[in-house]
Amino acid sequence: MPGMVVFGRRWGIASDDLVFPGCFELLLRVIWWIGTMILFTYHKGDFGCNGGGVLHTYLVGLLVVLGLIILSLCAIVYVSAQGTITNPGARRSMPALVYLRALLYIPELVWACLGAAWVSDDSQGCDPATVGAVITAVVTSWIILLFTGLGVVFVFDPMGSPRPQPGPIEPLGVRDMESSGGTQFLSTARSLATKVWECRLRLLCCCLPQDESHRAAFSSISKLFSDFFSDTDLVPSDIAAGLALLHQEQDKMERSRDPEEIVSHSPSSPIGQDLQTELEKAAHCMEFAAAVYGWPLYVYSNPFTAPCKLGGDCCRTRAAEYDIIGGDHLGCHFSSILQTTSLQYRDFIYVSFHNQIYEIPFFVALDHKREAVLVAVRGTLSLKDVLTDLSAECENLPVEGVSGACYAHKGMCQAAGYIYKKLVNDGILSQAFSIAPEYKLVVTGHSLGAGTAALLAILLRTSFPTLQCYSFSPPGGLLSKALADYSKDFVVSVVLGKDLVPRLSIPNMEDLKRRILKIVTNCNKPKYRILLQGCWYEVFGGDPDDFPTEMDTRREEQLSQPLLGEESLVIRHSSSYQSLASDDSPAHTAAHLPLFPPGRILHITEDGPSRRSCFSQVRYRADWSSEMAFRGILISPRMLVDHMPDAVLRALNSLCSDSPFSLCPSSLNNNPHTSM
Repeated sequence: MPGMVVFGRRWGIASDDLVFPGCFELLLRVIWWIGTMILFTYHKGDFGCNGGGVLHTYLVGLLVVLGLIILSLCAIVYVSAQGTITNPGARRSMPALVYLRALLYIPELVWACLGAAWVSDDSQGCDPATVGAVITAVVTSWIILLFTGLGVVFVFDPMGSPRPQPGPIEPLGVRDMESSGGTQFLSTARSLATKVWECRLRLLCCCLPQDESHRAAFSSISKLFSDFFSDTDLVPSDIAAGLALLHQEQDKMERSRDPEEIVSHSPSSPIGQDLQTELEKAAHCMEFAAAVYGWPLYVYSNPFTAPCKLGGDCCRTRAAEYDIIGGDHLGCHFSSILQTTSLQYRDFIYVSFHNQIYEIPFFVALDHKREAVLVAVRGTLSLKDVLTDLSAECENLPVEGVSGACYAHKGMCQAAGYIYKKLVNDGILSQAFSIAPEYKLVVTGHSLGAGTAALLAILLRTSFPTLQCYSFSPPGGLLSKALADYSKDFVVSVVLGKDLVPRLSIPNMEDLKRRILKIVTNCNKPKYRILLQGCWYEVFGGDPDDFPTEMDTRREEQLSQPLLGEESLVIRHSSSYQSLASDDSPAHTAAHLPLFPPGRILHITEDGPSRRSCFSQVRYRADWSSEMAFRGILISPRMLVDHMPDAVLRALNSLCSDSPFSLCPSSLNNNPHTSM
């Protein structure tokens, strides 16, 4: 539901978010009250030491204050647990309870000061256990007050001034948001939201230089964030509840899918393309895409052996043996690359660990095994890389011979342009091909490196017609449709399981937001139950919850309007918002230009049940897929795990070493298999 309005402003917390923190504090206060009562009863109200009267007053007052706090917390927890996310009628009294609880901090502060004064001045000669108990009570009081202050800062919303209440509702609940007053208000709100997000980014990236390129990136990213979040009034816990419900809904639909309705992927590869050969090439290139991450990924993948293997190589001087630029002062990055790729020093033409926004590390090496000049581009590993990822606006990328709109992800387009200039203008590729003129050019990368590698391949295609690119876990919002189709001749993208990143695009995120709005609006369970059941399902599995909805008790025309319950979760209509009752795909929205993953897509999935033992052997299946299979975000605990480069490499190696058992039958016999 919308943020709770107290003290004259909206906050980043809803009235049904106080169940769990209230229960935790209630438990602490009850234990504290019982301990204080035991101490008071033990002395029977008679404290025969200096300051005994003050101590008696302190304990009696503390019992009273704690009792009042316990009663207020009981009321807060009970009221907060009532109603549903969008029907807060049963929680109307919550602001009054919050005011009452805030008032009780005053006597608690006074009593904390009184206890501190007694301990410091009047506790001589008293029972040490009693003095220790009072010290514990005083320290606990100050800790609770400190964490309360931090909590207030955490839920403070800089844009939280109360929004004007809507006027009289029309018969179907439609608000006129096109008036000049409404337009001016929304324009001011969007401008403020952009400034707030820019301030947040500057604070988060305070360690980065505040030059012109960073300021431009901050401005672009903050505008993207403010546009995305400005048309809803969801608090973080609403989003968490929506994701929990969506995960269970998707699992339920997947389990109930009729086998006869399974649709096969139409292979987009050329006729006669050998899938097993592509898998072997991809597994080989993935070693380089993982190696370019340097020592962090190498140590993460080999926690026991990596320190020993790298220990003898780091800090050795090899500046004369290869051309290396910036960022590897101890040589650990390059040593890990050597360990991962099994290449020799002389096989590397150029190695750069220079890292700025739009400028990411890469290396150029001679791959004698595959007779290729290989360019490997690093994925996200720094805050500067994150800013490059988040610069998700579209940028024109005209390509000769490609008809249709040509545009791409701005941040990765800039990064590809930076590497292109290095390779061509600085003569790096010329140097490589002067050594091995018969070799072919191969470009590869993972994640951010995958998107940049695909764009780099497009830029180099005219000069190197036989170029091949292997893009691992590329971002879904990368290329326009025309460029995505053009890249299918020379780019192979590899996606593992339910990886989030290949499904990540602004239209897909808008679609996810719309689905969250729909599912939290129509669920008639209180939020605390949704979160508890969601956590249980994520950790222990089981059957997806058959969550009831409020659809049966409301008119269909009401469900198609954004005004739901007593307050609206939609502040303004964005062009991505159509109707909470609509299941239209994000492709039909016009908020942002549609972007797609590059090339032909090789999708790897686990062969077997989605839930398995941690010690069971994983078997994989692979098949050609299409970009249409990645139009929606799948909620799963593996949506991030499947993106890790070591997981992708492990899956590819498994397919290559156990191909008769792990390859999908449809890949070999043209039988259909499940569309993910």
